[in-house]
Amino acid sequence: MDLRPHIERFARRWAEVEAALIDPRAFDHPQRAQELSKEYARLKELVAAGQAFLKATADLADNRALLQSEPAGSELAQMAQEDVARLEADETRLGRVVLAGVLPPDPADSRNTIVEIRAGTGGAESALFSADLYRMYSRYAESRGWKIEPLDSSASDLGGLKEVIFGINGTDVYKRLKFESGVHRVQRVPATEAQGRIHTSTCTVAVLPEAEEVDIEIKPDELDITVCRASGPGGQGVNTTDSAVQIIHKPTGMLVRCADERSQLKNKAKALKVLRSRLLERKVAEENAKYAAQRKAQVGSAERSERIRTYNFPQNRVTDHRIEVTLYNLPSFLEGAIDPIVEPLLANDLAERLSALTL
Repeated sequence: MDLRPHIERFARRWAEVEAALIDPRAFDHPQRAQELSKEYARLKELVAAGQAFLKATADLADNRALLQSEPAGSELAQMAQEDVARLEADETRLGRVVLAGVLPPDPADSRNTIVEIRAGTGGAESALFSADLYRMYSRYAESRGWKIEPLDSSASDLGGLKEVIFGINGTDVYKRLKFESGVHRVQRVPATEAQGRIHTSTCTVAVLPEAEEVDIEIKPDELDITVCRASGPGGQGVNTTDSAVQIIHKPTGMLVRCADERSQLKNKAKALKVLRSRLLERKVAEENAKYAAQRKAQVGSAERSERIRTYNFPQNRVTDHRIEVTLYNLPSFLEGAIDPIVEPLLANDLAERLSALTL
């Protein structure tokens, strides 16, 4: 595909947006100014990637021509061969960035995100693995400069987590984490296993873009709000006051609980944030169902056969079953180095969307 027309279009639009932002009247409408600023930043990145792509393409052609003209095995030919390998990788990487810009951006990609991890099949071992996944995403967020906001959790007897809900704030959080939704399967010898046998357990992960009030309207009479005393660790401030908040959304039956903060008002605000995001995810799923076969619920039933990814400890292996990518660096992956799977998932999604656009 010839990307030059797209790169030229990006450059023209970038100049138009820049001119609009220079006009002082643009800031008479703050919402419009914010949208233009976001578009400007996106186009600036695309234009830079496009220019780098064109340079890599030209340099690649020059080095390939040099390879044809030089005797095989000569020092100059060897240098050209090394440059060709490097430039081919650059051309592919930059080409993906430009192609991604051809597609309309998903508005949810830039939103903050709510992640819910729940123990599935496997009892205590599943709860322990939920805690491992929470640590993995926390470390990944830390490596990208994102901020973690605890919302609610339920601890198990052995130090695991039956459930943990937390927010992640930062740039492109949902874009990079949305494919983590689903059933995660772990195969290892549990700490409670005396015979050394390998057990298989599962956890479910749900990744929800944070909804804004303009996305979902929640009427006060649709809510059943109760307060209670928080349980579990937390010290005097949490456990001795009625600070925990539980909200039931009557039309859907959704239940949200938040007990992380000492303040009842803060817990209520956080619980409403989670509820609003769940309702938005439900709304989007219903709208998508109008145009495609209804997919299964985001996290399924946590049965072992529904897994999207397997973490096999005896083989030091992590396998993503959707893109058939296998890595043999499980410890570092669980420490938050998940980009070797996140990046192929993003590339696969881009390819599928481009294919659908072509059709």
